[in-house]
Amino acid sequence: MHADIDIDARGLLCPLPVLRLRKALETASSGAVVRLAATDGASWVDVPHFCAQSGHKLLDAEDWEGLKVYYVRKG
Repeated sequence: MHADIDIDARGLLCPLPVLRLRKALETASSGAVVRLAATDGASWVDVPHFCAQSGHKLLDAEDWEGLKVYYVRKG
């Protein structure tokens, strides 16, 4: 999937992956897609919750042996 912005949050713990995602979405154009890669297990709950609460769309979420990759479209 194509992403307009790529965030590498590997090694960062909660809440930093979501904070980096939020910051990227604040400056992104409407409809932009952000790819977030994180190793923090809490992000599996935090990212979908953040998207639901802030009006962004979680397009895809995959877990590749501990590397969680999310694609989020700015709402």
